[in-house]
Amino acid sequence: MAPPPPPKSRGATQVSSNASRIQFFSLLLALQYGAQPLISKRFVRREVIVTSSVLVCELAKVLCALFIMAKDGTLRKAYKEWTLVGALTASGLPAAIYALQNSLLQISYKNLDSLTFSMLNQTKIFFTAFFTYLILRQKQSIEQIGALFLLIVAAVLLSVGEGSSKGSSSSNADQILFYGIIPVLVASVLSGLASSLCQWASQVKKHSSYLMTIEMSIVGSVCLLASTFKSPDGEAMRQHGFFYGWTPLTLIPVMFNAFGGILVGLVTSHAGGVRKGFVIVSALLITALLQFVFDGKPPSLYCLLALPIVVTSISIYQKYPYQVKKKES
Repeated sequence: MAPPPPPKSRGATQVSSNASRIQFFSLLLALQYGAQPLISKRFVRREVIVTSSVLVCELAKVLCALFIMAKDGTLRKAYKEWTLVGALTASGLPAAIYALQNSLLQISYKNLDSLTFSMLNQTKIFFTAFFTYLILRQKQSIEQIGALFLLIVAAVLLSVGEGSSKGSSSSNADQILFYGIIPVLVASVLSGLASSLCQWASQVKKHSSYLMTIEMSIVGSVCLLASTFKSPDGEAMRQHGFFYGWTPLTLIPVMFNAFGGILVGLVTSHAGGVRKGFVIVSALLITALLQFVFDGKPPSLYCLLALPIVVTSISIYQKYPYQVKKKES
C-alpha cells in the first residue's frame, strides 16, 4: 500500500488549486468588463435613469452574495460574528472612499477631454501598487515594477485609441487644472487606497469577500440615495418614476454588472488590487475584439500595439514574483 503524500505535496496541490481559481475568476472578470459596454449599449435605453440601474445592480449583488453564503453555509456564522464596528472598519471606509472617487471622476470628466481623462485615470494602477506596499507591506520585484509600467503604457495606448476620436478641449487653463486634472488624480489615489483597504480587510482581517460585497453595496446605496435629494436623477425619478425607460431586457446588463461586482470582490480578496488592474486593462482589449466581432469595427492601431505589451506585462508580473532574500548564517 502506497504511503500518503507528504504534507508539502498536499500544500503544493492547494497552492496550485488556488492559482487556478484566481486565474478562473480573473478570466471571468475580464470577460465581464469587456462585454459590459456592448451589452449595456444594446439593452439599456437612453431614457433609463442611471441611479435606478445602479441601485438595482447593488440590490442584485446583495441578493447574489446572500444566496452564495447561504449555500456554502457561511451565512449563519457571518451573522453571529457580525458587528457594526467591524463592518464599518472593513467595508464602510472603502465604500465611502469609492463614493467620493466617483464624484471626483464626474467633475473631472466634464472639464477634461476624453483622451486626457482616460490617460490620467490609468495612474490608479500605480497608486494601487503603492498603497498595497504601504498597508500590506506587499513588495514588488524589479521585474514586476517594470511590468506595471508596461501595463500603464498599454493602458495609455488604449486610452488614446478610445479618446482621440471624441475629445473636446477647453480654453480655460485654471478650470482644466483645478476641476479636471487635480480631481482625476485625487480619484486615482483614492481608488488605489480603497482597493488596498479591501485587500487588507479580506487577507488580514479575514473578512469574507461576499460579506464585504454586501456591506459595501448597502453603504454605497445609502450614499447614492442621499444624493438623489438634489441630483438631476433624483428629480427625474420623482417626476417619471423609479423604473422610467426600463424594459425586461434592461435587467440583462444590470444583472451582468452585479455578477461583475461579485467577481471584483473575489479577485481583490484572492489576488489583490494590482492583479485587478491587469484584468481591467486586459478587458479593454476584449471590448475591442467584441466590437470587431459584433459591430464590424476593427481594432485601432493603438489597440494592436497595446496587445503584445499587455501580454508581456502579465507574463513578466507572474513569472518574477518578489523573493524574500535569505539571511546568510
